[in-house]
Amino acid sequence: MKVSSNKTIHILLILLLASALALSACGKKEEAVTASSSANGEPEVAELRYQGWTGSVSFPELAEDLGYLAPLKLKYIGNTISGPQDIQSVVTGDTDFGGAFNGAIVKLIAAKAEITSVLAYYGSDESTWTGYYALDDSPIKTAKDLIGKKVGMNTLGGHHEAVIKEYLYRAGLTLDEIKQVTLVVVPPVSTEQALRDKQIDIASLGGILRDKALERGGIHPLFKDTDLFGVFSAGSYVLSNKFIKKNPNATRLFVEATAKAIEWARITPIEEVVARYESIINKRGRKEDTSSVKYWRSTGVAGKGGFISDKEFDTWINWFEAEGSLKKGQVKAADLYTNEFSPYLNETK
Repeated sequence: MKVSSNKTIHILLILLLASALALSACGKKEEAVTASSSANGEPEVAELRYQGWTGSVSFPELAEDLGYLAPLKLKYIGNTISGPQDIQSVVTGDTDFGGAFNGAIVKLIAAKAEITSVLAYYGSDESTWTGYYALDDSPIKTAKDLIGKKVGMNTLGGHHEAVIKEYLYRAGLTLDEIKQVTLVVVPPVSTEQALRDKQIDIASLGGILRDKALERGGIHPLFKDTDLFGVFSAGSYVLSNKFIKKNPNATRLFVEATAKAIEWARITPIEEVVARYESIINKRGRKEDTSSVKYWRSTGVAGKGGFISDKEFDTWINWFEAEGSLKKGQVKAADLYTNEFSPYLNETK
């Protein structure tokens, strides 16, 4: 019995060892499959959550419609109210990507938000720009005349606030004088009427709202953002650092597809772009008005495929340092973005 018992124990040990080796081999096989899946460039996720804008088409949405984004799909979770809110949703993990004015991105990263800009998506050029308009009978002629006056814009902490402050700063106003210019948040669709009713003294207007206001007459620009900066990209799409690290293939596909969509819109005849935008809005079934896209004129993006440069962040970093909201050297442009995933990286070096 003793010999038989020893043999039994010996056999059981052999079986346990064999089982352990089999499990180890299985684990290594699964690791190999995972490594192979990562190496072949397949996206690690199936969809990207995002917020939209009523009555407009974003470049990721265009990329998906053109077939550039496949096999990735976009998952619409609602509309955003502003750029700062959109990128804050990326920080909280409610969305996978969002876009905002570069100055807002600077401030959020300075506050230790773990996000990175991956490509530019809007800006100003000779066809697409924002103007700061006064009534024709307004006494406002210069930057100094804005002291004690009201300037209407869509949101604070965004593009329109930064541009008006830069205009005042370049005109020689002191920080104390700049603080005496009141910035008023007005819904974009109400901005023109607020100006005509003299509830505000200057209105920031762009796109369809600007064009329709000009058609009605009686207003003129005090200045345009392109008067200050020329052709420039003003806002970027961001992803969380965690998402980029965990999903490099999905990140690359998102950036490449969106970059190619930007270039498609840049080189395609305007009427074809507008028709495509109308089709996208109609197909997504959100009961939206397509009239605004008829006024689309250009991408407004300076760099090829949204390629980002230091100057697109340095402008706002310098301003924040001058007004004291950032310490000198607290944030560096090169630490805020990456062009690593751009399909045009080698072309722009």
